[in-house]
Order: sequence, then C-alpha cells, then structure tokens
Amino acid sequence: MSPAAPILEAVAVRMVYRVGRLEVDALRGVDLRVQRGEFVSIVGPSGCGKSTLLHLLGGLARPTSGEITVDGVTISRAGDAERTRTRREKIGFVFQRFNLLPTLTVRGNLEIAGQILSGAVPPRERIVELLERVGLPHKMNMKPLELSAGEQQRIAIARAMVNQPAMILADEPTGNLDSVNSGVILDLFRDLNSRLSQTIVMITHNPEAAAVGHRTVEMKDGRIVSHAPVPQAVASVAR
Repeated sequence: MSPAAPILEAVAVRMVYRVGRLEVDALRGVDLRVQRGEFVSIVGPSGCGKSTLLHLLGGLARPTSGEITVDGVTISRAGDAERTRTRREKIGFVFQRFNLLPTLTVRGNLEIAGQILSGAVPPRERIVELLERVGLPHKMNMKPLELSAGEQQRIAIARAMVNQPAMILADEPTGNLDSVNSGVILDLFRDLNSRLSQTIVMITHNPEAAAVGHRTVEMKDGRIVSHAPVPQAVASVAR
C-alpha cells in the first residue's frame, strides 16, 4: 500500500449544523487517510461525530469546509451528478438497519441494487457469486422477513458488494446483532478484506469488532484524537 496514494483522504474537514440560531460543530477539522486494502475501525462515544464523518466520506452530504477525496475524485468540490456517480461506482454502504426491500426476494434485492448502481441487472451468475461469498446461496428466493437478523445483514453486505466498490463504509454493522451473529459478520468483513483486499471503514462501539481491523481511529468531540494499529495478538483473538 503506497502512502502517496490513499484511496480515501479527508483534509481539515469541518461540519457545522444550524439548530435555530445556534451553530453546532459536529466535526472540528478532521484529517484521515485510508490506504487501498486497509481495514480501519472508527471508535468513540455517541455524539462524537463518527456517523457524520462516515456520511461525508460516502458523499451523502457536503462538509462545511475541508476536502474529501475518494479514489482520485474530490467529492467535496464535485457537483451533485459527479458526487452521485462516485458514490454509486466506488462505495458500498452497510448500515445498522439492513434496509432490505421486504416485498422482494433476496435475488430481487440484489438485482435492483445492481440496476440502480450500474443501470443493468446483474446476471444470475453474479448473484450466485455474491451469495456464495456471504454463505447464503440457498436463500436466493426467500424474502428478508423469512431470514434471521444475521442473515439479513449478510445479504446487505452482498448488496454492498454488487458493483465491486472500491471501498465499503459500514456504520455499526453489528449493532442490531447478538454476539454469535456479530462474529459471523466480522469474520465476513475480515474475509473480504484479506481475500479480496477490500478496503473497509467501519464505525463501531464494540472493542472486539474494532480489533478485527488493521487500525483503530478514535474520535472525541468532533476530532480524531488518536490512530493506533491493532496489535497482532489482539487481532488474532478477535478473529
């Protein structure tokens, strides 16, 4: 991984929300670099700005000031069309809530995601490949409410991978899961990272989840206060 060419970079990012006449500083000058193939966990107390940062990194909103570059595209300065295109082509999202369409089958959820992202329905072979990657090829024709919470999140991860994104942004992906299913999801992320060199940036409150990545970034009061590589011994235990 070349430090000269990060896949994701945030420089002096500030985000201010207006609440009536008040200005609330959600982010106060955040700098972050993520290398291609890196797995970064962002941790910190509720309200520290983690989710705001992730939304900005994913192009879901614009920062008040500062620059964000994703795989060579400075999305903080891009127009709406270019920002949307970058988000569709380069970023896969996984959220705490699975956000699967309940009236569609698993296959239908993946197909519509592919159509929205690329303009074409993925071939059946691609759907099967994705479901095999998350260990659920036999669930193709089931609907989300027929699946367990852990299975729904695995389908959500397959959906995030449908367009082969440059990186995955995950916001508390184990937050709605018990410890067993959380372990399955974390193992899946680890596998995607180690086998496919998939870049992953994950927000989590769970220290064991954070230990699965290569590096932990700690936030407090809208700022990044530390970067720490995950000790290999700790990572091995978590895995």
